[in-house]
Formats: sequence, structure tokens, C-alpha cells
Amino acid sequence: MSFKCAFLGCGPRSNGHAAAYEHITRGVPVACCDMNEERLSQYAERWSIPNSYTDMDEMLEKEKPDVVHMVTRPNIRVELMRRLAEAGVPGVIVEKPVCVGAEDYKGLRTLDAEAETKFAVNHQLRHHPKVVAFLDDVAEGKIGDVRFLDASAVLPMSGQGVHVLDLMFAFAGYPEVQTVFGASSGYDDIDGTHPSPRTAESLITFRNGMRGALQAGEGAPIFTPEAPRHGHKRISVYGTHGFLHWRMFGWERSLPDGTVETGEYQYGDDDPLGQAGLTNAMFDWLEDDKAIAPTNLKASLDEWLVILAGYMSTIEARPVDFPFDPPDDLLDQFKRYQGVE
Repeated sequence: MSFKCAFLGCGPRSNGHAAAYEHITRGVPVACCDMNEERLSQYAERWSIPNSYTDMDEMLEKEKPDVVHMVTRPNIRVELMRRLAEAGVPGVIVEKPVCVGAEDYKGLRTLDAEAETKFAVNHQLRHHPKVVAFLDDVAEGKIGDVRFLDASAVLPMSGQGVHVLDLMFAFAGYPEVQTVFGASSGYDDIDGTHPSPRTAESLITFRNGMRGALQAGEGAPIFTPEAPRHGHKRISVYGTHGFLHWRMFGWERSLPDGTVETGEYQYGDDDPLGQAGLTNAMFDWLEDDKAIAPTNLKASLDEWLVILAGYMSTIEARPVDFPFDPPDDLLDQFKRYQGVE
């Protein structure tokens, strides 16, 4: 089966979604949509997309795509995702972060429960070749039982922290959270779309006994000094018999004899493959309801709730127990706590 695919939003990040189709055989780009006509035209030409639209509803009506890549600003997620669901789009890949605060988080929980559309959040790192290989190592017990996970990113929580948090859940096996104890400081909001603490840390305790440390923003570890700020995503996974460490330009893995194997790679070469893997996971899910994409909306909202719990923990200086129902105005409370009007 060949799926008809469309792109909603043609900004810089959307190019990564389109580039993946050089590695995809089951999907064909048929349309793109953006309100900026110059950007739209350039995007369509660059990726040889036959049909261009400045109106989303017109594109959906005329093209009836099977999959829409939604690469738009985070602060308008709920409205657009609901409109895509109402239009009957079978599958939607939503660029991260999926939320901004607690109110839109709750709106998406409702949408996920009501909509027939299958939503996956664009955590393409989950499908990078080396990450997939390490996930297989964990599943096969090569480092024993996972006990602790350590993830970090130099960009703030809503920028890249959500990526490494998603990896933490993947390596942990998506267990239920028991408590989150967080500390955050500072506040930035780039163009009103990515509100986030300048630095944030959370200690996460899972109900199965695993623990995880998440750090994002200023003070996060740097392993490749010459890399740009976004080039410092990493995760270490510690088991009863060894460890794995993935970072953006290299990796480490303990071997049964106690030695450590290391390697390097080019992140830019792997990222289109990761994006293709995520897109193929959506195709698999559309073909088989049981083949749920690992970065599905429910899983991603479970992860976002950890971030919200970190905000609440900072405000109230206490661990936050799960289940946790965040107040709608949590982000405003957090801003006031940080002295932001």
C-alpha cells in the first residue's frame, strides 16, 4: 500500500520530515501547506511536491491525505489537531513538543480519547539506528535489568529535554511513574511558542523500581564542545550487568568481559533514517491497529505530565506523587514563581 502524505507547515524543521521520504517506499508526498506563499513555493520546489496550498481545509478536502506531517508552532497544537481529526485524517505526525502547559495537555488528553485519528509525536531519536540497536540490547538482557537512566540536553526542556525524556521512557519500557521531584530556575519563551525553564532537573521514580535523572538547559553535560547547542542530547542506561551511553555524535557500551566499546558517527546521516523510521511506524499502525507507534500521543502525554510535575515540584518544593492532575494554570503559577509577569 502507498500512503498519500502531506505537510502542514513548511518552515525549517519541516525539511527534516520531507527528507525522510528519500528512504521511504510506502508513502508519497502529494501536497504541502503554509500561509507564507514564498516559503511554500520554495518548499514544494525543493522536495518536488506537486500540490501547494495556503489553506489547510482546502488541502484536506482536495487531497484527502492518509498522513499529515504537522510542523507548526506548539501553542496552536490543540486546535489544529482537532481540525485534522474532524476532517478524518487517518494519521498525523505532530512535531514536538506536543504541549506548552497544562491546559493544552488536558485538551489533548480529551482529543486522544475521542478521536479516531492516530497521532504520533515526532520523537525521531527513538528510531535512530544506534538507538534502535541499543533498545534491542536492553530487550535482550545484554546489560541485565535496567536500574537507572540518566538523560540530558543543553537546550531547555521544551526544546530538547522532551526528546531525551522520550528516550528515557523507551529504554525503561514505558513504566508507570510513581513520583517526580524537580527543581527549575529561570524562564524563557522563544516567540511565545516554547516556554521553558532555563535549567530544569527532575528525579523520576517509576513504580517498577527504576529511577531516572533528567536534566535540560544550562549546566547540562557537554561531550562534544565544538557542537552547536542542540548537539548535546544524550542518555545513559545502567543495568545490573553493564551500561549503554548514546549521545549525538558517539556512543559507549560495556561488554561482558568488563571492557568498554566506543564509537562515533555523524548525527546528520542518521537523522533522516530516524525520521523515516518514525514515519514507517505510523504506516505500520495504519495498516495494523495493534502495531501502535511507540511515540503515540498517549505515551507522549504521559511523558509531558512528568515535565508538568517537575514544574509543580519546583513551586511547592516537594515530590509530586502520581497519579497527578495538574491545575490548568500551572504554567502561569510557574511563571509567577520565577518572577515573570
